[in-house]
Amino acid sequence: MPAWPAAAFAAQAADDGRVQSFALAAGAPLALRTIAGTVRVEAMPGRADVQMRVARRGDRAVLAAAPILVDAAGAGVRIDVTPGLAAGTRGVSTDVVLQVPPDVTIDAIDIDDGRLELDGLRGAVRARVTRGGIRATDVSGVVRLETSMGDVVVTRARLTADGLLRLRTFNGDVRLVFEAPPDDARIMALALNGTISSTIPLASKDGWGPRWGEASIGRADRVVSLDVVTGTIRIEVSGAR
Repeated sequence: MPAWPAAAFAAQAADDGRVQSFALAAGAPLALRTIAGTVRVEAMPGRADVQMRVARRGDRAVLAAAPILVDAAGAGVRIDVTPGLAAGTRGVSTDVVLQVPPDVTIDAIDIDDGRLELDGLRGAVRARVTRGGIRATDVSGVVRLETSMGDVVVTRARLTADGLLRLRTFNGDVRLVFEAPPDDARIMALALNGTISSTIPLASKDGWGPRWGEASIGRADRVVSLDVVTGTIRIEVSGAR
């Protein structure tokens, strides 16, 4: 990960950036919201707390009226890096990096306009981007990712017991790459206006109308659910040709 020079934060107004660490009890949920920008969540083995780094850009008066909010009063932690600002607020953009325990529970990540990156998560994550793409690598557990306009790409994915990979886009493509062929999986894919391709054999319906494909491999307690409204679905296995 690139360094975050202290000067980059010092050059901004007091409320335009923050570096903060906070405790998060095992199993307690974490949530984050921003109206625009990039959010990256990195799993750090051995870490018990959460470190947050935020840099914001925009009109100083606008940012000063919307200080970064970290609410730890409840059972978990809720972060809003643009509180009170409406989607589309002109000129406001944020960069957020969260370093978290691998088994963290992320109750919600909401981004109105931007990009989400996830790396190494093993617990549960639910995330939605309104306009923008989602990239995740080396993930397992219960993963729900959705964007209204953009691509969802998940690589080095694994299915664990009672695991779920739920990937959805309304206008864009979904690409899922397994780290190894799954021994147990229930795979379901639906493209209302698009195509489905898979290196894992699927029972499928092609031709006129919506396309769908499905497969049952071993036990069905590990579920893959992929769907697009307009776009393509690709299912692959690393190294497969």
